[in-house]
Amino acid sequence: MPSRDVAYPLFDADNHLYETQEAFTRYLPKEYDGAIEYVNVRGRTKIAIRGQISEYIPNPTFDVVARPGAMEEYFKVGNPTGKTRREIFGEPMRAVPAFREPAPRLELMDELGIRRSLMFPTLASLIEERMKDDPELIHAVIHALNQWLHETWGFAYKDRIYTVPVITLPIVEKAIDELNWVVERGARAILIRPAPVPGFGGTRSFALPEFDPFWKRVVETGVLVALHSSDSGYAAYANDWEGNKREFLPFKPNAFRQVHQWRPIEDAVTSLICHGALSRFPELKVAVIENGASWVGPTLGSLADVYKKMPHEFQEDPVQVLRRNIHISPFWEEDMAALGDLIGIERVLFGSDYPHPEGLADPLTYVDHLVKLSEEDRAKVMGGNLARLIDG
Repeated sequence: MPSRDVAYPLFDADNHLYETQEAFTRYLPKEYDGAIEYVNVRGRTKIAIRGQISEYIPNPTFDVVARPGAMEEYFKVGNPTGKTRREIFGEPMRAVPAFREPAPRLELMDELGIRRSLMFPTLASLIEERMKDDPELIHAVIHALNQWLHETWGFAYKDRIYTVPVITLPIVEKAIDELNWVVERGARAILIRPAPVPGFGGTRSFALPEFDPFWKRVVETGVLVALHSSDSGYAAYANDWEGNKREFLPFKPNAFRQVHQWRPIEDAVTSLICHGALSRFPELKVAVIENGASWVGPTLGSLADVYKKMPHEFQEDPVQVLRRNIHISPFWEEDMAALGDLIGIERVLFGSDYPHPEGLADPLTYVDHLVKLSEEDRAKVMGGNLARLIDG
């Protein structure tokens, strides 16, 4: 039974599944054999992308995982005693079927009091960055993943679990084909990496007119665009400062990188506004997931300042564009009422990050952090706002 009763249905904007080892390979065309492999390194299984072992996710099998909400105390009070990341995570657990399959997950959602959820893959966040010099390969791997997601989870299981397929954008025509493929199979939301798009001639913003045919089709389908935290490739910039070539390692803290960790989403949202995509397509529905909200105030301030000095560079007031199109799922420890004051409470979404260690062990406790909100506004944040986006 849920830890308490609430008077409104919960719609969680940030749930996760753990992929199996065949998620990327079962449907991968034979010509790409070996592009993704699981290899044994000193007794531990690692993932190798085109022969290069990645430590981005140290345990890519997910057979053993950190417990849901293991880092709650860390995010609540910090780390005054200087615990190691392993000490913060605590005792791990064996992955349970609810982390891998939709039917047991639905039972767990009932136990947790969650009516509906967006369900994001986990390991998928490392793929695009490690293949950015081969756009054809990226599209092939992402389609293979989406085929596996559809077969294993479906995209609208029992109309309660909305698994979010990935759309990669290097080749616009292929991106449109992939969008059509997932929508035809019931997808209600799509995951797009908040990062420059790789291509045959280098990277570029997904908000440039080149991508307008894709965004036009997104509007026609009515799907929600989720910009979920991922490896956006910003390790390259930090490496320029730190004098090394290491990959982005989210579970190994680094003070310099931590200070600027939300720069990718700030750049992605700013690009959508400054490069005009949200003005050319004002009906686009965008949700920023697992990127927190600390960047929102500074970004609004910067947009207002630039608009004051360069209004001719915008089709419309950029601050109002952000407030119109961008929805944000803040971290539970942030001030949701303050975020509501910045963008409107109708743009704030509950997301627990369950079952990741950075999230909440009991997603319902998110409501305890909405004490400054009225009951009506709590209902909006805890499910009403996302229901409006998903149900149209």
